[in-house]
Amino acid sequence: MSTGPRAGTLEESQVRAMFDRIAGSYDLLNSVMTAGLHHRWRERAADLAQAGPGDTVLDVATGTGDLAVELDRRVQPGGTVIGSDFSEEMLARARPKAPDIAFEWGNALDLPYESDRFDAVTVGFGARNFDDLEAGLREMTRVAKPGGRVVVLEITTPTKPPLSEFFRVWFDTVVPRLGRLTGESDAYTYLPNSVKRFPGAHELAATLDRVGLTEIRYLLTAGGIIAIHAGRKPLDGAGGPSS
Repeated sequence: MSTGPRAGTLEESQVRAMFDRIAGSYDLLNSVMTAGLHHRWRERAADLAQAGPGDTVLDVATGTGDLAVELDRRVQPGGTVIGSDFSEEMLARARPKAPDIAFEWGNALDLPYESDRFDAVTVGFGARNFDDLEAGLREMTRVAKPGGRVVVLEITTPTKPPLSEFFRVWFDTVVPRLGRLTGESDAYTYLPNSVKRFPGAHELAATLDRVGLTEIRYLLTAGGIIAIHAGRKPLDGAGGPSS
């Protein structure tokens, strides 16, 4: 249970309201901020999910559904993808992209699905918005089938110059200015702050280990700005230290 927001953070209800407000400009600004590369990063996350025809997959914090759409391409024919999010406005923009995908309201910290249901469970650019990161990852692990994959695609902070300096200028200066153009400067100030608070790649791997995943690996791409983590739920349902 959350004890309240940390400095510079937002309450869960505030985060939900923020995403409801920016839903209309979300896809456009994603493409502008990443030069369209976010689609490629989602493809790589889908690769690590190892979903194939006939599989059942859950995409948590699906937003406007781009990762769910990519996963749906992998599981057909015969598969099922559910995209879950707590922002109804985001879901409203996801549904027209793929009418065959079930886009459903759900809170990542209390997923409305039975345990051991999904062959893969993913989250793309949403884990940093979890009010309790470890609790959210534990829920994702719970609903994965034994042997299923859990994948986390997220922005991370590069530590080596010159990219670290570019990253700082981009997220501290350019991104908030883009937000002001949409009238949502608070939302696009929250974005860089949420990235700064998010654990680094090695720390996130350790968190995935704590929630019970094994065979944990991660890759860094885009010069170290993007991290994609993957782990497997043990067949016996019990976690343990990763090798």
